[in-house]
Amino acid sequence: MECTVTWTGATGTRSHMGFVAETGSGHVISMDGAPDPAKPENGGANMAARPMETVLAGTGGCTAYDVVLILKRGRHDVRGCSVKLETERAESDPKVFTKIHMHFTVSGKAIAPAAVERAIAMSHEKYCSASIMLGKTAAITTSFEVLEA
Repeated sequence: MECTVTWTGATGTRSHMGFVAETGSGHVISMDGAPDPAKPENGGANMAARPMETVLAGTGGCTAYDVVLILKRGRHDVRGCSVKLETERAESDPKVFTKIHMHFTVSGKAIAPAAVERAIAMSHEKYCSASIMLGKTAAITTSFEVLEA
């Protein structure tokens, strides 16, 4: 796996902290920092997600992918899946995630809550490399709800 990240703020009269990542699979992700009123030259232009937001989004995508795949392989009629991630970060550098809560909303036809609970556990214990990696610095908790679709 590879990715090339390029600073986009080196051109023009005002420097900013924008970056573009090109993934090995040929996709592009834009990232930017938050504006810094005290030091505008060090801040972003608020034109894209923050880099740590992309880490969080990737983790959510990784675990939701697992949950859907595990449920489908179990022949459950899953129709939708979303996961809301909320974090706390360390107050000083490096500002790693210290707590992550993931709330899953799964919809489908007659999906047993126990099946969803099992899929989430399997993702976090065995399959989701992102959440397992972040679990080295953050306490990860989960909750879920199942909706009839």
